[in-house]
Amino acid sequence: MTDKRTFHTASFHTLGCKLNFAETSTLGRMLAGRGVRRAEEGETPDLCIVNTCSVTEMADKKGRRLIRSLAAKYPDATLVVTGCYAQLKASEIAAIPGVDIVVGSDQKLEMMEWLERWAAERATQIAVTPHLDIRRFRPSCERGDRTRYFLKVQDGCDYYCTYCTIPMARGRSRSGRISEITQQARQVAAEGGREIVITGVNIGDFGRDTGEKFFDLLKSLDEVEGIERYRISSIEPNLLTPEIIEWCARSSRAFMPHFHIPLQSGSDAVLRKMNRRYDTALFAERLAIVKEYMPDAFIGVDVIAGARGETEEEWEKSFEFIKTLPFSHLHVFPYSERPGTVALILGDAVSQEEKHRRVGLLMKLSEERQRLFTSSFEGTERRVLWEQPQSPGARMMHGFTDNYLKVTAPHQPELINSITLHRLTAANLSLDAE
Repeated sequence: MTDKRTFHTASFHTLGCKLNFAETSTLGRMLAGRGVRRAEEGETPDLCIVNTCSVTEMADKKGRRLIRSLAAKYPDATLVVTGCYAQLKASEIAAIPGVDIVVGSDQKLEMMEWLERWAAERATQIAVTPHLDIRRFRPSCERGDRTRYFLKVQDGCDYYCTYCTIPMARGRSRSGRISEITQQARQVAAEGGREIVITGVNIGDFGRDTGEKFFDLLKSLDEVEGIERYRISSIEPNLLTPEIIEWCARSSRAFMPHFHIPLQSGSDAVLRKMNRRYDTALFAERLAIVKEYMPDAFIGVDVIAGARGETEEEWEKSFEFIKTLPFSHLHVFPYSERPGTVALILGDAVSQEEKHRRVGLLMKLSEERQRLFTSSFEGTERRVLWEQPQSPGARMMHGFTDNYLKVTAPHQPELINSITLHRLTAANLSLDAE
């Protein structure tokens, strides 16, 4: 039997957003510095770390299912659960048989301290800071087993949309300093990194606590020699200003024609109930500006189907508005009831059957648009950054164009982390989302 006080190998399991993946990679690097290596495929780990999501009820269910599965598969391993679900429902998670340590959002990067306490006391450890007291910014810039690096520039959210638990899970909006973040990008370049994804919870809110500006951060990053590509991850439409869009289009070399912009609803009445900080007119204007300056841009849009208060009339308005937008892909979520949110009192619930119908219509529209967007580039040549294959011995590899078209090719190790000009065809373009 493994001595649960000794850690030589660890397995890492991440659910949710790109920020979670970046932070999991940071944990892996921290543990490696203490002599704990990543468990190889088929190897029994001494330590299992689960980094959870809690954006929807389904995310919670996935988290519980994964935790129970790992507890059953590795009964002698120390099982640690962290992330948003751990922050929101620590006691619920601690009650799952086999869980040894529950670490909230603010304590995530102090994992070694809690592992040492557990080893000394042999008692379940729960470390959760109340969300209003979460004020520290913890930097992270990692690629894990990917080619692209994920650079965390901001954390937390002060927006309090009525359907969302993220402010309670992640705490107040807080940011790194431009000088420190830029130095992290220089380190990526020194390690041979070619592309950085700028990530956070509400990245356009960068600098709220430091007096700096997101636009100034972008300009500073653009000056880093060696980084050939930046992508801006999800950014609120009211914070994606025309000035930023125009500058990204005209930047010296590095900002890609690729945006992920949450809409959530195409009904102004529903947007008001959600406490969103824009209306449909502003959203349409922002997308029109993107397309004006970057006609080839890939635009991903988040939409929630069946929110409370989304009557049949408001749904029809929303769907018709969405059809007018020049998006490339929809990220569609059925509305999920979240305990403690104001949305629970803002209108009648939409039946599960109706939510699923609306999701289906949005997904069909998304597939049509993504197919149309992808096929419009067949026969053209674009520069592709080739990724490390996810599976050892894989026969195929993939990469992404500047405008986020996924391209497949036979595995050629010498291409990994290189950018090459590649002719796009129906055979090598993929519609699969990463």
